[in-house]
Amino acid sequence: MTTSETSRYVRLRVELVLEVGDPGELTGAALDRIAADEFMPDEERAHAESAVREDEAEAIAYLVDPFDLVSDVPGVELAQASWSSEQIDYDPDAEDWDLDEEDGESEAYEDGDEGADEGGR
Repeated sequence: MTTSETSRYVRLRVELVLEVGDPGELTGAALDRIAADEFMPDEERAHAESAVREDEAEAIAYLVDPFDLVSDVPGVELAQASWSSEQIDYDPDAEDWDLDEEDGESEAYEDGDEGADEGGR
């Protein structure tokens, strides 16, 4: 592939941390989604229902669809998607969870730069 061919593709990375406030509501919604899937084979449906009942992260995986994130974005078509979910220990005050640090932005903010661009705006 040439540069012009590959430049048509953009990788969008999104990381979310969700707090489950009502596990029963979450599980129920996922079970409803699974029951409504008319194309899911019965064996897969039984496995999916079991997984959703045992793990809230599995319930979220059945309810969140990457296509929904970009389906209304004009001029783009989803070429490939993968996603996963897992239960985690989360401490919003821990340095490990400073999402700005990954981009190097937190250092600029600490220096009082407030994210200015090269023109100083």
